[in-house]
Amino acid sequence: MHLSRLIRSTISLRTLLLAAAHAQSPATCDSRAAKSTDSSESCGSNTTADKMSAGEENWKSAKSVYDFHAKDIDGNDVSLEKYRGKILIIVNVACKCGFTNNHYKELVELHNKYREQGLSILGFPCNQFGSQEPQPESEIKDFVKGFNVDFDMFSKVEVNGSGAHPLWKYLKHKQGGTLIDAIKWNFTKFLVDRNGQPVARHSPQTSPKELEGEIKKLL
Repeated sequence: MHLSRLIRSTISLRTLLLAAAHAQSPATCDSRAAKSTDSSESCGSNTTADKMSAGEENWKSAKSVYDFHAKDIDGNDVSLEKYRGKILIIVNVACKCGFTNNHYKELVELHNKYREQGLSILGFPCNQFGSQEPQPESEIKDFVKGFNVDFDMFSKVEVNGSGAHPLWKYLKHKQGGTLIDAIKWNFTKFLVDRNGQPVARHSPQTSPKELEGEIKKLL
């Protein structure tokens, strides 16, 4: 019985690692997205507008998450300075993932419960894992309304590979993963303290509610 569980766990971990390695390749879109004439349906955007304002590689010298900019889901430039003094959950999201329903539901519950005490949640759509976020931002925005999402959603990004958004390069550098630092699947969650420092990283298998104890300590 224990051996069977161990085998299943090993296979599951191996599957996630293979998916993460594949996601680091620039050619992570599925063939349909790659052939699409609508650029909004391709993998996460990789334009200079999405980069840290002073240059792509400046993430290495960043002192906190406040040094970064990102495009919100409507395409507006947002300085993460606006979150100074807040506790943050930064998470890569997808609409067609097996984790989608539970994660959005619990993220909304956490946000509603602790927002007045300083919790903010930042959702970054990403299409690098199984092409599970292929739709444009306008459709993602409509989709999350079904979960009553009122935390901040951003434009699609890449989180792995050379085209990864500088913020995500920084997060992975500050909070490495198991075996490899690459993001392994949708709904990897980074917890950031009131000083803008990433203090914890949680896998997709960890439900948002399991972060509640850590959130309370940071409030």
